Amino acid sequence: MKQEISVELSGGKRISFETGSLAKQAHGSAVVRIGDNVILATAVANPEPREGIDFFPLTVDYREYTYAGGRIPGGFIKREGRPSEREILTSRMIDRPIRPMFAEGFKSETQVIAFVLSADTENDPDVAAINGASCALHLSDIPFLGPIGAVRVGLVNGNFLVNPTYSEMRDSLLNIVVVGTADGIVMIESGAKEVKEESVVDAIEFGHTEIKKICAALNDFREKAGKPKRQVTPPEFDQAYFDDLKSRIGAELIDRLDTERHPKAESHNLVRELKKAQLEAIPADDAAARSKFNKYYEALRERIFRDAVIDQKRRPDGRAFDQIRAISIETGVLPRTHGSAIFTRGETQALVTTTLGTSDDMQRLEVFEGEAKKRFMLHYNFPPFSVGEVAFLRGAGRREIGHGALAERAVSGALTGEDTWPYAMRVVSDILESNGSSSMATVCGASLSLMDAGVPLRAPVAGVAMGLVKEGEKYAILTDIAGAEDHYGDMDFKVAGTRDGIT
Repeated sequence: MKQEISVELSGGKRISFETGSLAKQAHGSAVVRIGDNVILATAVANPEPREGIDFFPLTVDYREYTYAGGRIPGGFIKREGRPSEREILTSRMIDRPIRPMFAEGFKSETQVIAFVLSADTENDPDVAAINGASCALHLSDIPFLGPIGAVRVGLVNGNFLVNPTYSEMRDSLLNIVVVGTADGIVMIESGAKEVKEESVVDAIEFGHTEIKKICAALNDFREKAGKPKRQVTPPEFDQAYFDDLKSRIGAELIDRLDTERHPKAESHNLVRELKKAQLEAIPADDAAARSKFNKYYEALRERIFRDAVIDQKRRPDGRAFDQIRAISIETGVLPRTHGSAIFTRGETQALVTTTLGTSDDMQRLEVFEGEAKKRFMLHYNFPPFSVGEVAFLRGAGRREIGHGALAERAVSGALTGEDTWPYAMRVVSDILESNGSSSMATVCGASLSLMDAGVPLRAPVAGVAMGLVKEGEKYAILTDIAGAEDHYGDMDFKVAGTRDGIT
């Protein structure tokens, strides 16, 4: 049976949800409308958990069909092909806030799909897709601990706007997508024109007020149309086993994890050798015992890190909480490129080049409104040797596309207008070494490379990754996170900007 609900947001904006008429064999489905945008979001999870994995197998796919905008695909092949960069970025934007919201121990293959069925020329469908995914999961039997809500916030003439239109965004100093629960923020993605930190904080608070309205409506919707949730038994923690392991190898593991004494590669080798030695004492045919050891060995590594940061106020490499790793810069390093720079921060290194072109070299984009051109492109590459690994070199993956778009957005805020600099610009960042914050090294390197090529910037742009470790009421905020701080911490918050504000 069809059920509907709508939410009135600030400024007369509205978002509506419906379920029960489309995609009824999915475990959860929702149709979301903002303006003339219509999004179908579905959620499905296999009935049985996937065995032998230590991660949550979630897949998110977002698709924009050209028929949604009343268009036929260009080119010789008249159907949609591989996902566009925008579709990949929106898939990641949906994935990030929902991934941590599932019940602990849930390991069933889960897929969330969002289709754009109708698209107007005034509203961006990405926010509707995030809300649709949340609604579909919340109504389903999948153990999703939501709901979450999402809004875009703009800043025009000193006033905040919720879910601004494209025309409103052209005058906005801020473009920030805020996603959260009724109790807190889960994800933020933003671009700005050198906006002060205070304005960004105010925008987040404004957005969270609107998110609370969406979450309250989705909770009411679940009361009317939701399915009973699957029961998931949280994995038991064998405290006695953990304590015994800690007593036997804890002190030695602490020493081997100390990256102030041992560089990253050496520390990894030492930790791996200790693990191998312990596994040799467990019979090779006892898969359960070996699996249990692997699980608790990782738990011990995480506990050592978190205890050191929270209780001892010490980072793995001995830095102060607000200390940035040593930085070195070289520019003009390649003789035939228009601009080049090597930016190194600690054990993270980016080789960044700039190539200039004419308007004929601008990227042509096929969007709902027709065709558009893009004069600034930033591409990020992460070869396996940068972390001492062996892997096939293939096309850019979702992570590489996401990191490139993040750096592109950060740097584009400092570019001058096309009337003063009409050239096409392509920046390529090749990560040569990585130990955290490679996307922010890309931002710094891109700024240097563009200046080396003679591109007029309003101001140099730099970026840094901030981290958070929180245990109860105790917390630590970490500047320029690396390695374990990224892996075991509770937040990875990347910030880029000029001296005057956030971009």
